[in-house]
Amino acid sequence: MTTTLDQKFSNPGIGLGCMNLSHAYGTPVAEDEAINALHAAFDMGYRHFDTATLYGGGKNETLVGKALKQKRQSFFLASKCGMEISQETGKKEINGRPETIKRQCEASLRRLQTETIDLYYLHRLDPNVAIEESVGALSDLVREGKIGAIGLSEVSAATLARAQQEHPIAALQTEYSLWSRNPEIAVLEHCRKTGTAFVAFSPLARGFLTNTLRDVSTLEAKDIRNNMPRFNADNYAENLKLLDEYTQIAEATGCTPAQLALAWVQAQGDFIVPIPGTRFASHMEENLAADEVSLDPRTLERLNALINQSTVHGPRYSEAQQKEIDTEQF
Repeated sequence: MTTTLDQKFSNPGIGLGCMNLSHAYGTPVAEDEAINALHAAFDMGYRHFDTATLYGGGKNETLVGKALKQKRQSFFLASKCGMEISQETGKKEINGRPETIKRQCEASLRRLQTETIDLYYLHRLDPNVAIEESVGALSDLVREGKIGAIGLSEVSAATLARAQQEHPIAALQTEYSLWSRNPEIAVLEHCRKTGTAFVAFSPLARGFLTNTLRDVSTLEAKDIRNNMPRFNADNYAENLKLLDEYTQIAEATGCTPAQLALAWVQAQGDFIVPIPGTRFASHMEENLAADEVSLDPRTLERLNALINQSTVHGPRYSEAQQKEIDTEQF
């Protein structure tokens, strides 16, 4: 990315994941309410907005475009391709073929009401298409000026290395938080060595680390967490036990549980950018304030010992979900 893009990308050091407004966590937010939330996010200081073709079957990109088109030169825009809701079947499809990537990019540009997307990710690795082919298509889009830089999502260090032989990769995005440590196996170090930004989605552990979800039976039927092993009743009951000491650490630090989680992610490296998602302006403000929280070595040590891959009950994804991604596993 250019220096200008780098400045927008990392200032402030926390971005906004826009998915929650339209996708995955129960009933989508009404359009006027979602637009107001995006306006509020910009006004309070967010300058990095992350969306995707998949979210809401394109509706999330439409929302972002409608809400922020007048401010387009003042923020960093990221979106994704290679995964969408099929109009024929209504189901999610992973497709990394060059022609699909280019078609989806054109549609994204129209929905987002922009001439250029600053960072465009391949949302998932298509097992039937070589990463070099998908990245080759994305590099064509860079040359055409339709995207500013290329990103990859949910891929391994080995796949990232192959992609980098085809074209520079500006960012890699995957889940990372105290309770999802998979990037620590190889991806974080590879990003650090190659100067690739690491974008952490779900840094609040899909709400777990906010200490506001105490009863998973209250989740809406369409909420994707219902199908995630860590959120089944037995595992979640065990995981809740971790929050007693965790909330004590937050209180001693002088921040909220959510801010503690975000500060921990940021403390793992200056090349890491968390993008928490929420539909509430109050939570956006709370999350953004985590940029000012600093954690001392003793606090980091306590957090690392308390919540990690050995103390959390249940895998990150089900077997079916795991087959859709390319990330390393413990």
